[in-house]
Amino acid sequence: MASEKAKELAAKQKAEVKAAKLAKKNSTNPRDWPWYKQLWQTYKVTAEVDPKLNWYLAGTFVGVLLVATVIGFFAPPMWVWALLGTTGGLTVDLYVLTDRAKKATFVRFAGQPGSAEVALNLLNSKAWSYTIGITATRQLDLVHRVVGPAGIILIGEGAPARTRQLLTTEAKKHEQIAYDAKVITIMMGDADNQVPLAKLTGHIKKLPKALSKTQIADITSRLRALDAARPKAPIPRGPLPNMKGLNRAMRGR
Repeated sequence: MASEKAKELAAKQKAEVKAAKLAKKNSTNPRDWPWYKQLWQTYKVTAEVDPKLNWYLAGTFVGVLLVATVIGFFAPPMWVWALLGTTGGLTVDLYVLTDRAKKATFVRFAGQPGSAEVALNLLNSKAWSYTIGITATRQLDLVHRVVGPAGIILIGEGAPARTRQLLTTEAKKHEQIAYDAKVITIMMGDADNQVPLAKLTGHIKKLPKALSKTQIADITSRLRALDAARPKAPIPRGPLPNMKGLNRAMRGR
């Protein structure tokens, strides 16, 4: 009797493991994909936006291989340098793909409501946390929030006149619960006194540090109470690219 139950339990566990593997294999979430599938998908998406991608990859690979071959003529054996040139060319190609993929992603999503998430997703999650669309207008002018070492950062995207008004209103609300923390406002865009989408991540990282980890945790707790009292903003959500997944692919994970 006990043996039959053990067999049933083993069969059930085996079926569950098989079902989990099948679900992961057919998943549309890039986080569930193996590194090589993430890499291939990144290449395809980037190539759609960046017509020069193949030329950059081919030129880089051939250039590295050519340098290694020339060295091989003067410092044999040649096959060692050919191998080093091949692996070196592929490695440099991965870095080129990463750089072109980031630029292509910004081009692809620029101007779409909620596009700031493309840049904010590149922030170190151990130091920074962000919330997309803490408030919005019917025209989908949005204000996003980032909390980290620099303080509370409010980012507006949309029509400048309406969005700046939203930023001002939100800044006053956050100053009431921020205490000594700094509330910084950023208008995202390509006009004067605005920060372009492609430069948003770097701009945030360069802000001077003003808070400790303990202060950040305290502020985050108070912000939850502020968010609980507001209606959810009607933001269109879709599959945004996972740039961190590409970085894992480069490390072979």
